[in-house]
Amino acid sequence: MNTLLLGSSDVDENAEMTKVIDAVELAFGAFERGDTQMPAKSYIDLPQYNGDFRSMPAYLDTGEWDAAGIKWVNVHPDNPDDHDLPTVLGTMIYSDPVTAFPLAIMDGTALTMKRTGAAAAVATEYLAVEDASSLGIVGAGVQSYTQLEAISEVRPIEDVVVADMDESRIDRFVDAFGDRFDVRAGSISEAGHCDVLSTVTPVRDPIVDLDDVAEHTHVNAIGADAEGKHELTDALLEAATIVIDDHEQCTHSGEINVPYHDGTLTDVDIDAEIGELVVGATDGRVDDTGVTVFDSTGLAIQDVATAHVVYERAMAGDAGQPYDLVGVDKSN
Repeated sequence: MNTLLLGSSDVDENAEMTKVIDAVELAFGAFERGDTQMPAKSYIDLPQYNGDFRSMPAYLDTGEWDAAGIKWVNVHPDNPDDHDLPTVLGTMIYSDPVTAFPLAIMDGTALTMKRTGAAAAVATEYLAVEDASSLGIVGAGVQSYTQLEAISEVRPIEDVVVADMDESRIDRFVDAFGDRFDVRAGSISEAGHCDVLSTVTPVRDPIVDLDDVAEHTHVNAIGADAEGKHELTDALLEAATIVIDDHEQCTHSGEINVPYHDGTLTDVDIDAEIGELVVGATDGRVDDTGVTVFDSTGLAIQDVATAHVVYERAMAGDAGQPYDLVGVDKSN
């Protein structure tokens, strides 16, 4: 019995976005029903290297399938300049919950981008206006690509407005999608006045205000993944219907962490968790007015759900490299 090794291109090719969206939606539902185990994300801080490691284990039972795994991921901001490596690297170990056998070891960076886009798509499905056809994106880094890829699967997106201080990043984004969508550069306010807005920046001083969005805009707040990060102003958050992925993570390191800790926002201001919408315990959008915000911190169950999709499709398509990692393959 072999472990399947799947590189970045293998993950990208086998993480079929429609299936990943479905799997992440099932994971959110399982989380709400209590059919998951997901210990808190643990950190190893390495200030001497200006970086950290994070471990994210999880098990989930969707009722259709169950799966287990762990993602080992880092954030080292000096990597690009000092080592010619990405800031974020990740490795996913996907295991058989019955035997604990490591079914696959796969690139976790591509996996993270896919599942993050899928989470925004799930939230957009429940919270955006039904006929949303325009998408604004603030921050044209690597995460912006799967935002458009995923959200366009659940809404008929035609027009895309991208805001970024780096014109070369906007140019690359336009080159990637210009043949499929009407993509143009614009201001933060122009992006925010689209039907859907995804913010994917690492800022600590908010850059999107209440006046920067339309009265019906749905916002996917993706960038905040550490304590102190904050993309949306308090005024915008106070006016919006707020849906989060997980209370502990969002109040610690999500978009709401800063106003939550200073008392500007409290639990009363958090309207729902995304899992409540998935299982029907709480309604999503019910009319065409009102700003909604999805605070997405990224859950380990999303990684495991996406790894399940990648592994099953890779096995069916004979992708990846089998490797006798454990030493139980007696076929040779």
